Amino acid sequence: MNSPGNIELLRHGDTGQRSYRGQLDDALIELGWSQLREAVIGREWTHIVSSTLQRCARFARELADARGLPLHLDARLAEYHFGQWQGVPVETLAQEQGDALGRFWADPVANPPPGGETFAQFRARLAAAMDDIGAMAAHGRVLVITHGGAIRLLRCVAERRDFGDMAGIDVPHASLHPIAWPPA
Repeated sequence: MNSPGNIELLRHGDTGQRSYRGQLDDALIELGWSQLREAVIGREWTHIVSSTLQRCARFARELADARGLPLHLDARLAEYHFGQWQGVPVETLAQEQGDALGRFWADPVANPPPGGETFAQFRARLAAAMDDIGAMAAHGRVLVITHGGAIRLLRCVAERRDFGDMAGIDVPHASLHPIAWPPA
């Protein structure tokens, strides 16, 4: 197993959107760029791996170029697909489908959004990506730029927490999360 310092997960910066964005390909706003640039000051990695969605990938390219590091884009690190909830403001969902939203956050495995990705699919693709990243981390420190939902799920797996705990895991924009992979 790799030590928790060999892999760090970094959530993308602010996109200015206030809804479940999922796999919508939003760009960062200036604040998001600033958040990410500040988050990486004084930190070092040997490899960068990123979601292919532009809110992650564009900063990953900038950082890899600036530091002369190898970059690998991996579509398996994309955010959870929220189905019919993707792009709908959370306030609207709370007003129109509050019970369903509450069930989703209490038990996302049993209550995915309508048309959404199953948690088995989400977990399987993220775990497969992390298995490859774990192999990279045996030879250096890896920065993984991904999404809030992905970080919450991976932390639940690594920390052996129930997926119902995801809503309580704080993952602000541009936050770093060391993780040991594979989980003990």
